[in-house]
Amino acid sequence: MPDDVRTAVLDIARRAKVASRSLATATRASKDAALVALADALVAHADQIVAANAEDLARGRAKDMSEGLLDRLALTPERIGAIADALRELASLPDPVGEVVRGSTLPNGLRLRQVRVPMGVVGMIYEARPNVTVDAAGLALKSGNAVILRGGSAAASSNEVIVSVLAEALEAQGLPGDLVQSIDAHGRPGGVALMHARGLVDVLVPRGGADLIQTVVRESTVPVIETGVGNCHVYVDASADPMTALEIVLNSKTHRVGVCNAAETLLVHADAVPDLLPAILDALDAAGVVLHGDAATAKAAPRKVDVIPATDEDWGREYLAPEIAVRVVDDLDAALEHIRTWSSGHTEAIVTRDLASSERFVAELDAAAIIVNASTRFTDGQQFGLGAEIGISTQKLHARGPMGLGELTTTKWIVHGDGHVRP
Repeated sequence: MPDDVRTAVLDIARRAKVASRSLATATRASKDAALVALADALVAHADQIVAANAEDLARGRAKDMSEGLLDRLALTPERIGAIADALRELASLPDPVGEVVRGSTLPNGLRLRQVRVPMGVVGMIYEARPNVTVDAAGLALKSGNAVILRGGSAAASSNEVIVSVLAEALEAQGLPGDLVQSIDAHGRPGGVALMHARGLVDVLVPRGGADLIQTVVRESTVPVIETGVGNCHVYVDASADPMTALEIVLNSKTHRVGVCNAAETLLVHADAVPDLLPAILDALDAAGVVLHGDAATAKAAPRKVDVIPATDEDWGREYLAPEIAVRVVDDLDAALEHIRTWSSGHTEAIVTRDLASSERFVAELDAAAIIVNASTRFTDGQQFGLGAEIGISTQKLHARGPMGLGELTTTKWIVHGDGHVRP
């Protein structure tokens, strides 16, 4: 990477480290007031943000960006209002910093407490999601961290304005603007420099497609919390209520197609095929969803519904588009085996009225979220009551599932003695 880029990014990281110290003694009241100020500033500058976002959308369309990614990229006054409301919701949540995880008094009289503390400086590398810029800033502030953002070229105009608005609002609250900084101006080399800023950046969170995530995991010397792609499954059991199954499948697939918690594969028990699968396929087709299916699915489809023969690539694919893979399975065992083979470990859902089937599904599958009789779209920090999320972790160390405030803290031990020395 060019020396000037490395120098510039390391300078940003040093300033972030210094700024993070200002939050070490910040009260919850001061952080909450700042979050509300950030929300108000976003709404006040909504027109400016939407205008910048229009530039990003125009570039995206010129580069034939998919509709799913364009949807992720798009900001409207209504979406900005919802993003601002998420900041206000964060302000209403308990502050994790200082929470006592556990404590005890040892037989020798030493008093121990393990308490939550900020990470320090959090780096974010993500694509085409300007809402993540705000979510990351809000979560970092509430959990006592500074944040450095690499939002990618697709959202460059939007992020430039958003970061500027947030920094000005922080300074108006008496906090350093360096608590929220962007390295977008330094392009991909800047992202590489961020990955190598070990000692200044405490943790790095990649959020985006599989290639981006794996590149960060593979190349970073900074510790990484891996967020994964969402090859999410919905399994419709033989006992499923037809209307419930139809509504859950449609919501999981079509509510928003370009997000990681959208369903990408539908599995249907063979016994549910005659009465249920044709109706589901017809509804998906009517909603504009392209169907990739096995031979049994094609046979069950209404005459007017086209089914493209599915391949192994379809079973493992995160479409992020109005497309879904459909397979008929003989029983629950076959469904479990299919999911174990192709799951990305994000979210798996079952629709059933059979308690034994739901209990096996929950116990035998390994994923960040297992959902019974509800849409996969609920795997979301805000929906889980965590406020906004910085990402959905599919790894098993430190954090798993939606990453809210608690997941952006670590712990330290505080030991009180009375002249104790170790014998």
